[in-house]
Amino acid sequence: MNINTLPMINACLNALSALLLLMGYGFIRRGNRNAHRFCMVTAFTVSVVFLVSYLVHHALAGIVYYQGQGLARTLYFLILWTHTPLAALVPVLAILTLRQALKGNFDKHKKLARITFPIWIYVSVTGVVVYFMLYQGFLQ
Repeated sequence: MNINTLPMINACLNALSALLLLMGYGFIRRGNRNAHRFCMVTAFTVSVVFLVSYLVHHALAGIVYYQGQGLARTLYFLILWTHTPLAALVPVLAILTLRQALKGNFDKHKKLARITFPIWIYVSVTGVVVYFMLYQGFLQ
C-alpha cells in the first residue's frame, strides 16, 4: 500500500462511519435494536480502523500543511479548530456510550448517545471535508 493513498482511505472510512451512524440512528428511531446495534458496533470498528490508519499515515508522512489562502484558509482552520478537539473526545465518548449499551444500561446509554452522536457525526463529516480541502485542493 502506498502511503499517499492513506488520506483517501481515511476519508472513506470517515464517510462510512457517518453513514453507519446515521443508519443506526434511523434504526433505533424505528425500534430496530438489532440493526441499530450492528450499525453502531460497525461504526465503532470502522472508526478504530480509521484511527490506526490516521496515526500510521502521520507517523510516516508527518504534518501536511494547508496551502490555500484567503477565505478558504480561514474556513479550513475554523473547521480544523473545531474538528480536532472534538475528534479527541470521540473515542472516549464512543467507548463510554457503547459500554453502557453492552452492559444493558440503556437509560445511561441513551443520555450519553445524545451527546456522543452529534459530535461523532460532526467529526466524521468534517474529517471528509478536511480531506477534500487538504488533499484535493477543494476551495483553494
